[in-house]
Amino acid sequence: MNLNTVDPYGPEAFPGHRVRLGAEDPLPLDCGVSLSPFSVAYQTYGRLNADRDNAVLVCHALTGDQFAGESHPLTGKTGWWEFLIGPGRPLDTNRYFVICPNILGGCMGTTGPREVNPATGRRWGLDFPVITIADMVRAQVRLIDHLGIDRLFMVLGGSMGGMQVLEWAAGYPERVFAAVPIATAAHHSAQNIAFHEVGRQAILADPDWRGGDYESLGVVPHRGLAVARMAAHITYLSEIALTRKFGRRLQDRQNVTFGFDADFQVESYLRHQGSTFVDRFDANSYLFITRAMDYFDLAGRHGGVLADAFRDTPVRFCVISFSSDWLYPTVENRRIVHALNAAAANVSFAEIDSDKGHDAFLLDEPQFHRVLAGFIEGSAERLDFLDTGR
Repeated sequence: MNLNTVDPYGPEAFPGHRVRLGAEDPLPLDCGVSLSPFSVAYQTYGRLNADRDNAVLVCHALTGDQFAGESHPLTGKTGWWEFLIGPGRPLDTNRYFVICPNILGGCMGTTGPREVNPATGRRWGLDFPVITIADMVRAQVRLIDHLGIDRLFMVLGGSMGGMQVLEWAAGYPERVFAAVPIATAAHHSAQNIAFHEVGRQAILADPDWRGGDYESLGVVPHRGLAVARMAAHITYLSEIALTRKFGRRLQDRQNVTFGFDADFQVESYLRHQGSTFVDRFDANSYLFITRAMDYFDLAGRHGGVLADAFRDTPVRFCVISFSSDWLYPTVENRRIVHALNAAAANVSFAEIDSDKGHDAFLLDEPQFHRVLAGFIEGSAERLDFLDTGR
């Protein structure tokens, strides 16, 4: 399962694991085509126990990747969930085997538009099939099968990761003991689709996008991807957090310049977010992943009744939201809770009081960590009760 050179897209850049799947059993996609073979890159933390019942699947968000609990190989930044993954932390790696895969359509080693199409020997680019959240989860199921795990102790993730959690719980309830969707929704709202469309149009309008074939032509649509990131990043923050951090303070100057340079600190911050993002993310992946999020509508596949997605589910749920999140506000998370209640599911809910906006699930929020740790511990005790018959 170690990375090798089966694919010419720089596997040495992604330390960890990468497995090639689907050679004899193609992966069916919602768009009507199948992938065969496909690769999944992933990281693991801790050890799988002898009973293979301590596995936890962590699902990443739109611009995340598999490096949740360690330094990122391209940026050197700490793992995006290092607060939670490690010895003595809520996802205690002395106790749990934590798996974090790069999603289908991603750009960190899992098959996506930047990878090579085995049928042509060229990068997929826009020839990559349009994918859905359900397709991402199907690929994860294949990975879990490959690892010899029948049932996951827990699946958890925030934002788009929370959508994957809901998809796991709805589509594979017999394979999940507990599920924690965080700061998410059961469908993508019109407002969120609109924000995504702004980002996609910024990429498509960049002259260097070249119809999605930019890498073969030796260019990258840096400007369009940077603008897409800037627009999206605003939605991850709260007005209070932006005001506290930047206000109307000027950037390295005493007076405005009466021009279009970055006069304000918040402008400089957003430009920095955009310029650093293009160094680690692929523009075509951004197009495909945002479209997958837009298509997500769990109730739509169940006659418009969200509760029907969870009928007779054995899964234990903990739904978590943040008070200042306006991208996936508490009202959207409560709709999930109400549907679970209607389905007579075992569900708990917590709204974390935070002024940090949507990104709070990625930050050092002690109340969030306490709630999550309590649910993990309670679920572990319950699972032990069930397994031992006490």
